[in-house]
Amino acid sequence: MIAVTPVVGEQRVILQDINWQCFEYLLHELGENRAARLAYDQGVLEIMSPLMPHEHIKRLLEKFIDALAEALDLPIRSAGSLTCKRKDLGRGIEPDSAFYIQTEPLVRHLEQIDLAQAPPPDLMLEVDFSSSPLNKEPIYWL
Repeated sequence: MIAVTPVVGEQRVILQDINWQCFEYLLHELGENRAARLAYDQGVLEIMSPLMPHEHIKRLLEKFIDALAEALDLPIRSAGSLTCKRKDLGRGIEPDSAFYIQTEPLVRHLEQIDLAQAPPPDLMLEVDFSSSPLNKEPIYWL
């Protein structure tokens, strides 16, 4: 008999009835140098903490995207896990990694990206080892 241990790639917490101000407060208090990623959709907040397998797959996919862009001679700007948020939509997401490709010339020299004035990333990478109860697809249509 073979025992199979499931691979856990992340840990998640879902909170209901969270207002936008609380979401913004958590982003501010957690700071930029953190492992946890937040997703917010009209009052529902997911806090996800990636583990080693999650980060390993993310890095492999980033390398593949970089190599593909280089092979195709595409301009590319990595935005990392840029916090993408729109108060007017009540949505915010921190992808595992984000890339500007087609719109790279529009953000090439920007130090800060404000989605009210700049386009969202062309490609956002989301690695999921476990199914999230929060449907993140509508959030990505910022």
